[in-house]
Amino acid sequence: MSVTRAWAWLIALTATSTAVAAIGLSGRWLALVVLALAWAKAELILNRYLHLAQAPNIARGFALGLALFMLALTSLAVAIP
Repeated sequence: MSVTRAWAWLIALTATSTAVAAIGLSGRWLALVVLALAWAKAELILNRYLHLAQAPNIARGFALGLALFMLALTSLAVAIP
């Protein structure tokens, strides 16, 4: 995937986040959807812009750290009323 295509995906994911908020989704569901979109954007940035896909061991470490962070944020989004 080229950097231009990755940029287009980032714009699309950002637009989707905005659209989800604009349609009136709120609370936990909004948080969960936006977190999922943010996770996709973070993976895209790590693998395409920072070229971590070329360093699989480092990419796995970043993916694990990101997954743990997103799991913590998701747990907070579900736990807090």
